Amino acid sequence: MGKSTILRAMTSDGSARAYVINSKEIVNQAIKYHGTAPTASALLGRLLTAASVMGTMLPEKENRLTATIKGDGIAGTTLACADYYGNVKGYIANPLADAPNKPNGKLDVSGIVGNGLFCVSKDVGDDVPFNGTIELVSGEVAEDIAQYYAVSEQTPTLCALGVLIDTDHTCRAAGGVFVQLLPFPDESIIARLEENSKFLNNISTKFDDGLSNEDILKIALNGIEYDLFDELEVEYRCDCSVDRIKRAIVSLGKEEIESIFEEQREKGEEEKIELECHFCDKKYAFRKEDVDKLFS
Repeated sequence: MGKSTILRAMTSDGSARAYVINSKEIVNQAIKYHGTAPTASALLGRLLTAASVMGTMLPEKENRLTATIKGDGIAGTTLACADYYGNVKGYIANPLADAPNKPNGKLDVSGIVGNGLFCVSKDVGDDVPFNGTIELVSGEVAEDIAQYYAVSEQTPTLCALGVLIDTDHTCRAAGGVFVQLLPFPDESIIARLEENSKFLNNISTKFDDGLSNEDILKIALNGIEYDLFDELEVEYRCDCSVDRIKRAIVSLGKEEIESIFEEQREKGEEEKIELECHFCDKKYAFRKEDVDKLFS
């Protein structure tokens, strides 16, 4: 199995920074965990791809980011969490959300998203996290992210995302490109970036054709001198654990837990608490005596 990777670079004159991600393995892991239908896979995959890159933009190692699409379509809420290193996890409320393909043969992601909001929350160590929310522009994810950066962070951003689903419903190719202008960019660089953006359509097809991260970076920054920064290995990583689940049980409160047990007794069922991780679908079960110990 290959690795998902992010290549980071900056124009030599400091006008812009660029990121290229090959996220095929991240998307396939999400499909494996959640059993998503093709259109749901494309939606969740695009958001995970974007969140991974956005995570690497965080300033400190302890920082976290959550990107959420809250649409009124059949997909429901779709969410992706990322850390400073670009590792991600996520879920979609309706993993079986699907729709007929568009006339051009592409998956109709906006069709299962509908209208709604795109939200970003950043835990950057302050008492109150940074929150930014915009109305969805298209529901296709990339355009919504570009709009979010323009409105909430005043950072002009080119974003291209793509997820190609194979006939067996696995991810055949996936990835994305981010190019962000930095303060006081050169006008000629802006013009060149706009021209190059025309060649960044069908990003997943480019990966499927065998292009590398740097091959795609050369398309995005064609005619512009740039310096490579680094290439990161990133993955779908769920950090759920028994201790985290125990804390979640305690946070429900003893009264709430007792009402669950009482209902189970009335139905003649075994008294236990069962919780499932939204991100990896792993199930945790605790008998009553184990739960009692948590509160003692």
